Amino acid sequence: MANQKRKALTDKSGEVRELKKEDFAKAKTFADLPEGLRKTLSTRKRGPQKAPTKELISIRLSSDVLERFRDSGRGWQGRVNVALREWLAAHGG
Repeated sequence: MANQKRKALTDKSGEVRELKKEDFAKAKTFADLPEGLRKTLSTRKRGPQKAPTKELISIRLSSDVLERFRDSGRGWQGRVNVALREWLAAHGG
């Protein structure tokens, strides 16, 4: 089989180009990856923030409010942050 050059997924600035059907057809499932790579990817953890942008606090919220945010899925704490920012913007904060 001839060695076909693959088109890069990113440009020089790191932006990902629009993916085509052919890109998805060539994609592999996680199970198709070599075992060593699967193990490495499964055990990787995010490192510490280089410069913390958020502060860990304790806050009391009504259970119904908390439930609605939690039910919205992963990233619910970020959505609380967005809601608070929107409130501040609306109230001159």
